[in-house]
Amino acid sequence: MFTGIITDVGTVAELEQQGDLRARIRTGYDTKGIDIGASIASDGVCLTVIALGPDWYDVQVSAETVDKTNLDVWAVGRRVNLERALKVGDELGGHIVSGHVDGVAEVVAMVDEGDSTRVTLRAPEALARFIAPKGSVALNGTSLTVNEVNGCDFGINFIPHTKEVTTWGDVAVGDRINLEIDTLARYVARLNEMS
Repeated sequence: MFTGIITDVGTVAELEQQGDLRARIRTGYDTKGIDIGASIASDGVCLTVIALGPDWYDVQVSAETVDKTNLDVWAVGRRVNLERALKVGDELGGHIVSGHVDGVAEVVAMVDEGDSTRVTLRAPEALARFIAPKGSVALNGTSLTVNEVNGCDFGINFIPHTKEVTTWGDVAVGDRINLEIDTLARYVARLNEMS
């Protein structure tokens, strides 16, 4: 489990197709404190550490994960949002995030509003019903509050701090973004279907 509070921005250092995709991610984390088998959310995708070096870790990514996320556009040099798994007693600053991406949203508009940037994203139709104004979503692993919803489109406001400490300062119209809907929204929708 994660909180959606990004604690490092890593860089894809190597990519190798070995049946599954193997990725090396350079990080500012102290890798001496990471165990083989640990989970690290990389752009919101929960990935398992399979090898470690002084400033990097390797993960293996299944074809299913590549197909259901934006990891198919990862390239060497790409910056990625990173978050280590939540430990008992850690502050829950965002919302509960599983690292299991539900689908990919597309950035369809960006407008500066003062120092902030309003980003409009388009969710897949099957997921749009789970997104509500003032609700939470995880986008590329970042816990965010939804401002407004219009059909499949929804708006997020990015303050300067978020753009500086995550990859959101790099985003452009047309980018594909990993979307994880709020777990509570999923259960509320399921309960409504059953009643």
